[in-house]
Formats: sequence, structure tokens, C-alpha cells
Amino acid sequence: MNEADTRAELIDPALRNAGWGVVDESRTRREVIAPGRLVGSGRRAKPKRADYVLSYRNQKLAVIEAKANTLPYTEGVQQAKDYAQRLQVRYAYATNGVQIYQIDMLTGAERDVERYPSPDELWEMTFSRENEWRDRFAAIPFEDKSGTWEARYYQHNAITKVLEAIANNDNRILLTLATGTGKTCIAFQIAWKLFHSRWNLSCLRLRSDNSSGGLSGVETRRPRILFLADRNILADQAFLDFSAFQPDALVRIDPEAIAKKGKVPKNGSIFFTIFQTFMTEANRSAAVGAQGDEEPQFKSKFNFREYPPNFFDLIIIDECHRGGANDQSTWRGILEYFSPAVQLGLTATPRREINADTYDYFGEPVYTYSLASGIDDGYLTPFKVCQIQTNLDEYAYSEEDFVSAGTINTERVYTEADFNRIIEMRPREAYRVRVFMDAIDQNEKTLVFCAIQDHALMVRDLINQMKVSTDPNYCARVTANDGALGEQLLKQFQDNEKTIPTILTTSQKLSTGVNARNVRNIVLMRPINSTIEFKQIIGRGTRLFEGKDYFTIYDFVRAHEHFNDPEWDGEPQEPPTGITARLRPRSDGIEGDIPLPLDESRQRPEKIVIQLADGKERSIQSQIQTTYWSPDGKPLSATEFVQRLYGELPNLFRDEAELRRLWSRPDTRQALLEGLAEKGYGEDQIAAVQKMADAENSDIFDVLAFIAYAKLPLSRPERVLASKSLIFSRYTGKQQEFLDFVLDQYICEGVGELNQDKLPKLLELKYRSVNDAISELGDVRQIIQVFINFQECLYFDRDRAS
Repeated sequence: MNEADTRAELIDPALRNAGWGVVDESRTRREVIAPGRLVGSGRRAKPKRADYVLSYRNQKLAVIEAKANTLPYTEGVQQAKDYAQRLQVRYAYATNGVQIYQIDMLTGAERDVERYPSPDELWEMTFSRENEWRDRFAAIPFEDKSGTWEARYYQHNAITKVLEAIANNDNRILLTLATGTGKTCIAFQIAWKLFHSRWNLSCLRLRSDNSSGGLSGVETRRPRILFLADRNILADQAFLDFSAFQPDALVRIDPEAIAKKGKVPKNGSIFFTIFQTFMTEANRSAAVGAQGDEEPQFKSKFNFREYPPNFFDLIIIDECHRGGANDQSTWRGILEYFSPAVQLGLTATPRREINADTYDYFGEPVYTYSLASGIDDGYLTPFKVCQIQTNLDEYAYSEEDFVSAGTINTERVYTEADFNRIIEMRPREAYRVRVFMDAIDQNEKTLVFCAIQDHALMVRDLINQMKVSTDPNYCARVTANDGALGEQLLKQFQDNEKTIPTILTTSQKLSTGVNARNVRNIVLMRPINSTIEFKQIIGRGTRLFEGKDYFTIYDFVRAHEHFNDPEWDGEPQEPPTGITARLRPRSDGIEGDIPLPLDESRQRPEKIVIQLADGKERSIQSQIQTTYWSPDGKPLSATEFVQRLYGELPNLFRDEAELRRLWSRPDTRQALLEGLAEKGYGEDQIAAVQKMADAENSDIFDVLAFIAYAKLPLSRPERVLASKSLIFSRYTGKQQEFLDFVLDQYICEGVGELNQDKLPKLLELKYRSVNDAISELGDVRQIIQVFINFQECLYFDRDRAS
């Protein structure tokens, strides 16, 4: 029997005999664990699929890997272990329908078994100790949005691990998951189960006071849960994501509403706010948030103390590495005040020295899902990096330049960290904007990260001056200063049905937590101070969207050097004992988590504005290098990157010489293209690689050589220029005139103009009729020979000849 017959005739009956699918709340299911990494043009690599997942009482308990009865029964052991590890289930089974092999993933014990355990037996094997809260949580199914949502395997794991920690009375819990993997969705499902199981801190105290440890007969209230962020957009997104709760259960804590009512809201179950609102009454001071580009802070007395310390049962701290758990943070007092609550931290950043306080406060994460895993599984989008350097990346004053504002230090060399904070050169920024506007598809959604809010304003204006679009809202700035209008523009940008605004400029505000799935380009025009921040910004582009095979980072500031961090996406080493992490100092000497006044003139000297001498402005130049990186921060060759996207190039030619020979004749070229299409490299895939390699003006031959041999593509005009003298050396004047026309068509339209079926059209375009062409060039046979043979010269290997 083959595998399908083995399953139907041997394995399925054995599972039914054990009670699976018969006992209430038990089921068997073939489950796609991961859809497979993106491989281009909407295709994916082979998915990871478990033959059977055994679930009971809403808990996944085991996986079974099945093989045909003609194969050894342990053939699938390694797959079963891999799937069990991914699903975080204790037991894995391998079988050929005749014999069964059991693996205990907890103890490592492996043995043959006579039959499958029943649902109750497997439950007891998995959970040897009773825990009533665990059982109550398991009894609450996920909120599946009327069947339209299903937890991804890592989301299911994260939810389960948090609930297990809560059931075990842990009060500080941490989840570390890559940006774009759905941390807010996970938080919602956790809150959903806690809410409907009526878990709360009072119940835990009742249970600890009850010698039997049971909850039978105890009427419990709904929990009060606080979702705490440091940016309004994050709190607002979470508020919307929790909309499956009844409206009267949700409360958005708003400073204006507090000021109007004279008290904080207490009627509700799920509360949403930001640290800044919680810090004070509603009288604003002229200050901005911890990132220098975020929510206003307030002064006067703290208003979070209007809540009793034990008011909240659970506090969910979004992006917890950014301040709340930092030893030096002014926000730490909020978490300490509400210390009786269970506190769940959400972060996308693995432990590093810079965020060690977060891990010291919460402890090690109960579950981790990395950027590399997300890309490999196909839940996140891969990326490439376009490194751009100019001859004005540094500046030393020259007397020919004019200082129109501020006082220049003539002895100082100003570096990237100084530009647009201390010193400003508009021509330099205009040049950079022109470079990336020429490089991107201007119809693709793009985020541009700038040094400060004024810089984001300048870049916005420059983009709108250079854009092809006629829409006045093509590019918008979204920073703290843009207020409600900025928030509205951001919502429009996030709407995948809308194309305007197409580009947003920002400073810090959009570096994290913004769910815009169709971002295709990220432009870095300010220094990125840490690997943590770089990874957060990369997360703006990793979300999946239909037709999005990868995204591009345009890097003007050498941020790609963060890939050189040996711990880019691995398990970090333990930091030295006793180190207190501080946010990295800013280039202007101000600590990163100290609020900056809006009136920056009170803190900083006047910005230096330089007008470059005319000749210098016209001589700004740049070098662009495209590099490719694996999700774990390792450099890839262009070939490796393309093969990760599209798979290996089909074996239709042995080497570059054979590719060149096949491509040099229209008939063999067409046969090669047809063979490539049959193997998955059709027109769409090749066009996608052309775009990725910045080779849209290159011959398809160059694209294939790029994929197969990492050869730098020539543009079609460059190819013609390099081969024209050889071509003309072999043909007469009138033939040269005709071939010159053909080459012009080739440059404009592409290699399709060299197909033999295009020859009649080319002759008519040039000579108005075939008969007129014959009178100029000779008979049809001669014309065809010229048209076919000159192509060998066009694709001649000059490197080998030299």
C-alpha cells in the first residue's frame, strides 16, 4: 500500500479504536504547521505538514508521522520529532500502520508501543499533575472570528506557554517574538481565555487559602486587564484588535476624558492606555516622549495612583524593552506600583546588553520565535539591502561654502550622526532623495526614516517635488508634531486598498508597532543606533502581502553593518553580572530615554545651515551596491538569494559557455525559454529577478547569468556598445544600417525583438515592405542569415576572447 492507503486502511481505524474522534472533545487532524518560505511569484517552498495532530480538550497532545506499510516503521521518526518540537507537544509517534514507535520529547525516552493511547490516557501522560486553572483555560476555545482565523503554530505555543505560567502562579512573564508575527493577536487570545474562564488574582488567593486547591462552587469575577504601550498608535491598534469583546468591556483611557470627568475610568474589563497618559493629569507640558518623536508627556502628579495597586489582574506591556522595565526609566514606577498584577511583557528583541533590564525584570521568555524562523516558515517576507554611499557622507568646512545660519566649527569633521541634527545641507538631502526615488517603483509603499521631525519635513517636501504622481498627498510626514492629521494619514497608508499616501517620512514614530503589510521599501536616512532598533525597522517590511516576494532596504547610513553582530538572530550570551543596561547615548549627548522639549532651541545651539558652492553641489556623487542577507544575518551571494526565492535554476545548460551558445540563436533561445517556463522560471519569475537585480534594462541572458553565475548584468545599451564594432566588422554598409536599426529596437523593447518571427515586422518598419528590403539587402535567405548570425556577435564572450 502507498501512504494514503496505509493511513486510510490501517492508521485511521487504529486511532478510532483508541477513541480519537469518538470521545467528546477529541480529534485527529492533518495540520499544515508552516506554509513554506516564499519562493517568488506567489509560490512557496514545500510546506511542513504533520500527518496527524492529536488534540483533546482544545490542547494539542501528540503528532504522528505516517509512512507506507512497505517502509520501515521508524522511517518518519526525525520528521515526527521536528513537528513535535515545533508544536511543543510532549509525544511524537512514527508508524507504517503495522508497528508504532513512541518518543517522549520531555524525557527523551523512545520505545515500541502496541497501540495508540486513548485521549484520556494521553492527557494523563502529558499532564501528570492536576491544575484546575490549566483545565479551565483549555476549556475555552480560541476566538476564531467566525471560522476565519486560526492560530499559527508558534502563536498557539506562545498562548499556551503564557497560560501555563499563569496557571502556575508566575507573576512576571515574557514573550519574545519577531516583529510581524502577531504579538497583539496573541495578547488578545490570552485575554479572551482569561476573561471567559473568569480568572483573576482573587481566585488565586482563594485557591491558596483553600487546602483542597479547588475552585468548585467559588463564583469569580471577570479579570481587569490593562494593555499598556508607549505610543498611541499601538494602544489604538490593540483596542481595535480586541473588538471581539463586548463594547462595554473595552475602555480606552484618554487624558482629555479624564480631565473632563475629573477621574479615571474604572467600569470595564479591558483597559488600553500609554505610559505617558498614566504619568500625570491632563495638563500638557511642552514635551515629547522618550523617543524624541512620540507622544506628549505631562507634568503634575501621577494619576495612575487613582487606581488601587491591586486593581488590575493582568498588565500586558507592549514593546516592553523600550522603557517600562528599564531600571532607569521614569515609567518603571508604574509597573512597581501595580506589582500585585501578573505582568506580561511583549518584545521583538532577544536579550542584549542594551535591554538586559527587561530580561532581569521579567525573567527569561517562556517562548521565543525569531525573525529567521518566521522567514524560513513562510510567515515573514525576506529582504535585500541596497547600500548607498555618497561623497558627502562626511563634511569639513571649506571657505568656498557659505554658512547661512549657526556657527561652524572649522576644525571639525561632521559625520552622519551630525547631519540634520547639528548641521544641515539641503542639496545633500535632495541628492539622496533623487537617488532612491530613481531606484524605487514610485507606486510602491515606502517608509523613509529621518534624523528628526524637521528633517522628515524637508524630505517629504523634496519627495513631493520629485515625484511622478500628480496627487498632492503622495508623500506625507507622520511624526508627533503632525497630531491627529498624521494619525489619519497613517491609517490611510495602512489601508491596503488605498494607494495614497504612497510614501511616509518619519523620525522615530513608525520604527515599531505599525501594521502596514504592503511596505515594499524602507529608506534609512538617519543612523540606526543598535541592532535592536535595526531589527525593529526591518520588521516594518516583513509582513506578508499578496504578490510581495521580498522588500528592499535602501541604506544611506551603513545600518547594514548591524548584520555583523554575531548574535543577530541567535541565542545571546549571558551578559556580565552586575551590568545595568542604559539606552545608548544619542549623538547630541542626550540620553535616549530622557524626554526632549519641543522647543529644542532651549537645549541645542542653533542648527548650522550650509549652502554649498555651486560646483560642489553639482559634483555630489554616489555608489550603490546591492547586497543580500539571510534571515540570520549572514551574507548571501546573489545566486543564493535568488535560489532561496525561486529555487535552483533548472539544469538546462552545463556552463556559461553553453548558455551563451544557446542564447545566441533565436531557435535555441526560444527552446531554452520554453524549458525554463516548464520548470518554473517563466516570464513573471524572470521579470521579478530583473527587478530585484536592478536589471530591468538588461537582456534576459544577463539575468540568467546573474542567477546562475553571479555575473554583473550589462544593460542592453551597454551590450550593444560593447559589441557593435565586432558586428559591423562582419557586414557591409547597408547590412550595417539595417542591423543598427535592429539594435535600436532591441535596446528599446528587449530581446524579444531578436526572435525570428519579428523579422518581417522589423523589415516593414525599416523599409515599408519586404520587397523594398530585398532590393536593399539581398534575397530572403541572405536577410535571415544576417539576422540570425549577427546575434552571435551580440552575445560574444569578450572576457574569454581577451
